[in-house]
Amino acid sequence: MITSNMADNESVECITEHERILQEIESTDTACVGPTLRSVYDDQPNAHKRFMEKLEVRIRNHDREIEKMCNFHHQGFVDAITELLKVRADAEKLMGQVTDTNRRLQDAGREVTAQTEEVIRCRIQQRNMTTTVERLQLCIPVLEMYSKLKEQLESKRYYAALKTMEQLEKVYIPRVSRYRFCQIMAENLPKLREDIKDISMSDLKDFLESIRKHSDKIGETAMKQAQQHRTFNSVVQKHDSGMGYTKPVYSLNGRTPTQHNGLAAEEGIDQPEEEGVEEDQSEEEVLTAQDLVDFSPVYRCLHIYTVLGDRETFENYYRKQRKKQARLVLQPQSNMQETVEGYRRYFNQIVGFFLVEDHVLHSTQGLLTRAFTDELWNMALSKITAVLRTHSSYCSDPDLVLQLKNLIVIFADTLQGYGYPVNRLFDLLFEIRDQYNETLLKKWALVFREIFELDNYSPIPVETEEEYKSVVSRFPFHDAEIEKQDFPKKLPMSQSVPQIYVQVKEFIYASLKFSESLHRSWTEIDDMLRKSTNLLLTRTLSGCLQHLTKKPHIGLTELVQIIINTTHLEQACKYLEDFITNITNVSPETVHTTRLYGLSTFKDARHAAEGEIYTKLNQKIDEFIQLADYDWGMPESDGQASGYLMDLINFLRSTFQVFTHLPNNCNDHAAMSGKVAQTACMSACKHLSTSLMQMVLDSELKQISMGAVQQFNLDVIQCELFASSEPVPGFQGDTLQLAFIDLRQLLDLFMVWDWSTYLADYGQPTSKYLRVNPSTALALLEKMKDTSKKNTIFSQFRKNDRDKQKLIETVVKQLRSLVNGMSQHS
Repeated sequence: MITSNMADNESVECITEHERILQEIESTDTACVGPTLRSVYDDQPNAHKRFMEKLEVRIRNHDREIEKMCNFHHQGFVDAITELLKVRADAEKLMGQVTDTNRRLQDAGREVTAQTEEVIRCRIQQRNMTTTVERLQLCIPVLEMYSKLKEQLESKRYYAALKTMEQLEKVYIPRVSRYRFCQIMAENLPKLREDIKDISMSDLKDFLESIRKHSDKIGETAMKQAQQHRTFNSVVQKHDSGMGYTKPVYSLNGRTPTQHNGLAAEEGIDQPEEEGVEEDQSEEEVLTAQDLVDFSPVYRCLHIYTVLGDRETFENYYRKQRKKQARLVLQPQSNMQETVEGYRRYFNQIVGFFLVEDHVLHSTQGLLTRAFTDELWNMALSKITAVLRTHSSYCSDPDLVLQLKNLIVIFADTLQGYGYPVNRLFDLLFEIRDQYNETLLKKWALVFREIFELDNYSPIPVETEEEYKSVVSRFPFHDAEIEKQDFPKKLPMSQSVPQIYVQVKEFIYASLKFSESLHRSWTEIDDMLRKSTNLLLTRTLSGCLQHLTKKPHIGLTELVQIIINTTHLEQACKYLEDFITNITNVSPETVHTTRLYGLSTFKDARHAAEGEIYTKLNQKIDEFIQLADYDWGMPESDGQASGYLMDLINFLRSTFQVFTHLPNNCNDHAAMSGKVAQTACMSACKHLSTSLMQMVLDSELKQISMGAVQQFNLDVIQCELFASSEPVPGFQGDTLQLAFIDLRQLLDLFMVWDWSTYLADYGQPTSKYLRVNPSTALALLEKMKDTSKKNTIFSQFRKNDRDKQKLIETVVKQLRSLVNGMSQHS
């Protein structure tokens, strides 16, 4: 029972579940039936069969409901069909009408359709044109800018071209970047930039090459203007001596050198024109650096590299190239020292170079720095000073050295006006000044020697008052006695004196020319003039005078005239000092004023001339002595003096007459008073006496006869007569005769044969033969007693008085003992 109940319960549950599944199948979308049907198979066993049975039941139920529904609606369906058949005929008629209407409509609309298609096509074209115009409006500015870029490149406006490129890249090309031609443009712009860099650098190289060629002209123009300014200042200073040195106001770059205002100003300062300067030359002188050189390549290249962000590369390249050019400019020509034009070209190139650097420095921002130009200038200064120091040392022409100095001054003034320090150049000028003075001294040495060569060494004859004034105007000569004399008359000095004086003044002028424009005080110039004049007097003129007195053709007469000349030149030294004072306006009482050493110079020259007089006089005496031809073995004398000696005495008399021309006025600072004549006369007599003594004591002379001694005595007597005749006034008593006292006592001893007195009084101050030396007497006695060579006098002694021979032997022995005693005592 229970089991059947349980079965009934299970069947009820199964039926209920099948109902639910069927409801789901009927109400659910067919796509989702799968899971529902799967639950049928997942259920209890035999559930599928029971479900199928249930499904059949449900299908039969639905079929009965459909049949009922159809039966209910069948009559209505039949009625509808009947109505539909009635409508069919009307529908066919309507269909024909519609078809006919459609045909007519199609025929009528075909033309409209064609017009509509044309309108559509036109609308599309119009839209395309509008789009094209819009695109072209975007592209045309790009093309115009690119065309503008091409024009700028062709006209070499590279900086503007770079700006155009920048606008193309940043503004225009991005708007139409999708077009292929814009992409090509964008790809081409970097290449154009590189081309611009290359072209601008090529232009810069051409500029650097051009500036080398134009530097000479720029420097020439600047130095010419500087010289005009110096000329103008010198004229002004003549009217206002207190006016100090001012910087030049000339302008090479269209601006004053002391004012640099960015790019060069357009207007220059008018320059003073020298007289005789032609108009076309003046126009040439106002040329500026911009007129001579186009600086645009530098500015253009600088701007281009700046825009391209490569300014440092450009600056380094420019400075490196200019340094190389500076070294080339500073390299002198090998023969530069031969002409002033060589120096001028050298300076012009340097000035032109540094004026260009100054212009670039002030017309660009940072391309050059003051430190860089200072470095270049210091390097240039070292090279310039070394070159000038070397080349000037080879200059032997003072005119060339002076021209070089003037060029250096103009060169220094020009560059100083542009701010370059030039102190080292003026220091160099002091070295060159010494070289200049040396060349002057060499030149004036030739001048002095030529004057001395052409001088006749005789007093200057003046026939008229005009001639006298002509001489006095050239030489400060004042002598009251000579001025009182009537014409014609003679001035004591020879023609060389005023010529030498004029040449010394010319030397002072020449030396002064170098001191001009050195920016030195007149005190320093005065000192330099006096020092250089001292060198001229103490070295050059003194050397020429020394050389003159040594010349073989200068005789005693000429030497006497030289002494007179030096006396007058010595007196003129004070006038030379006054001459220098008048030039420099520096008082000689100034503490540091150098005095002229002419006094000592001419004294030394005079002493040298006096010594040469004594030497030449003695040489002349020796020449006469060499003419002596004694027969030392003659038995007796000729009874008269030898001819050579009389000629010698006549020569001495005429010579000492010349000495009467020597100055003897103490007021003339000569203080001669016949001193030279007396000294010369005494020297001549002493030398004659010594020569005669040496003649008889000559070791080669082996024997002398008494006759020869007598002849020799006659000659000595003539010498004594000459000495006593006062050939030169001023000797007191028998001073001049004492020159022959040694000979006289020796000859008296032999002539008188007074050996007993000589031997008895020997050594006594009152001895009659005090000046006879025993060795001298012994030497002469040995020549007279030598029997080995047929001495005639001793043969007579042997014949007449053999005792006298013994006396001679005794005297010889005593003389030898005296000589030996003297040697032992000494």
